[in-house]
Amino acid sequence: MARISLENVKKTYGGNIETIKGISLEIADGELVVLVGPSGCGKSTLLRMIAGLESITSGKVSIADRIVNELEPAERDIAMVFQNYALYPHMTVRQNLAYGLKNRNTPKAEIEQRIAKAAKALEIEQFLERKPRQLSGGQRQRVAMGRAIVREPAAFLFDEPLSNLDAKLRVHMRVEIKRLQRSLGVTSVYVTHDQMEAMTLADRLVVLNAGHIEQVGTPIELYEKPATTFVATFIGSPSMNLLPLKDASGKDAPWMQELSSVVPAGTTTVGVRPEGFMLGTENAAFTTDVTVDAVELVGAESYVHARLANDTAIIFSVAGRSTIATGEVLKVSAAKSALHCFDKDGNRIELTV
Repeated sequence: MARISLENVKKTYGGNIETIKGISLEIADGELVVLVGPSGCGKSTLLRMIAGLESITSGKVSIADRIVNELEPAERDIAMVFQNYALYPHMTVRQNLAYGLKNRNTPKAEIEQRIAKAAKALEIEQFLERKPRQLSGGQRQRVAMGRAIVREPAAFLFDEPLSNLDAKLRVHMRVEIKRLQRSLGVTSVYVTHDQMEAMTLADRLVVLNAGHIEQVGTPIELYEKPATTFVATFIGSPSMNLLPLKDASGKDAPWMQELSSVVPAGTTTVGVRPEGFMLGTENAAFTTDVTVDAVELVGAESYVHARLANDTAIIFSVAGRSTIATGEVLKVSAAKSALHCFDKDGNRIELTV
């Protein structure tokens, strides 16, 4: 096990295209940190820089208190799990698991011991003599994880390992990854664009945007107290509703008068999570009429898509099977405790409730 430290790490292509813009981050020994963000934000590039698969333009990467900038991937004591499994098709599962250990001249008895331990933990003992083509996608991913586990590395690096699996299997596999990481206690960095994976797996989340860190914290911290409007709309599904206090022409929004007496000075945008809206006006900080565009039943709750008086679109949730109809005009409101306030630059302003 080992802690991972990034100190002002930058990556520049072609001399002037900066894709990683001075990232500093401390990942504790045994911690599972998830890098999340939209496509092109730099999360995979950052992971590859930690792995040594991508060179570092400037800054320092340390693993187990050892600067690894100039070390080859094989010298960094890490194991990487990819989205495409990267298994040798002509080898059995047992041979795939043993391959890296044989290259390190690990004694045969120790190789068998490690394989048996990993196969039991991953429940792939019955597949050891099969070849990858005889396995399902989920089984192949277990083998790919097993190949990383037998290495007994200082850190695991996961590059969107579940993206090729169907939705049901992804849920099962992320539970397995969390269970294994907890039992092994190995420092892990996990990259995904799927915020559900990020929220359920992470000890801490790192939200990346255009090559820099927007916010670092536990999943619940980022959900309840997003530092910026970017984080507010990226974390959470459906995303947070943002209500500008003025429209593009500078005219006051219909809810401006009510909210101006509630929110702190400097607030230009108010955010409300879908579950923060309620039907009716009891204990409301502000109330507004909405016109319903669509209703989605998603099981235990329904999502109502609606438009406010100035055509601002919002989504709010109601429990169970909703009887709300398309075209219906409703009165919705939000309590002061449900409001998130942001300034003109999109940065959070704390609201005293």
